[in-house]
Amino acid sequence: MTEATKYRATGRRKEATARVIMLAGEGKLTINKRSFEQYFLRETDRIIVNQPFIATNTVNKFDVRAIVNGGGLTGQAGALRHGISRALSAIDEEFRVVLRKGGFLTRDPRAKERKKYGQKGARKRFQWTKR
Repeated sequence: MTEATKYRATGRRKEATARVIMLAGEGKLTINKRSFEQYFLRETDRIIVNQPFIATNTVNKFDVRAIVNGGGLTGQAGALRHGISRALSAIDEEFRVVLRKGGFLTRDPRAKERKKYGQKGARKRFQWTKR
């Protein structure tokens, strides 16, 4: 792998989309032109994003630049994890096996259930009165 090699990938979760550019570096993560710590304030979101690096033993070996939009912060963290995993699998075929086993390459199909007519929400009904 040369120094100028860029790996691009897209990750998605719920309504969030993450476009990831990965380069060889010292582990600097930039999300929407902000540092990783400034963007994801919750520790759980930071753990979710770092899972692919921990699984493949590549912590502090790649710089990540990402543009994330849509959804909430936790959905964006999941989308970023998906994008990072896809980029890592493009780098090395051995990473693909480890990431697949961890479930990081599978797009989470869960989404918001639609609201139904005659009801208050997706599952909640209007209050029923007997008399």
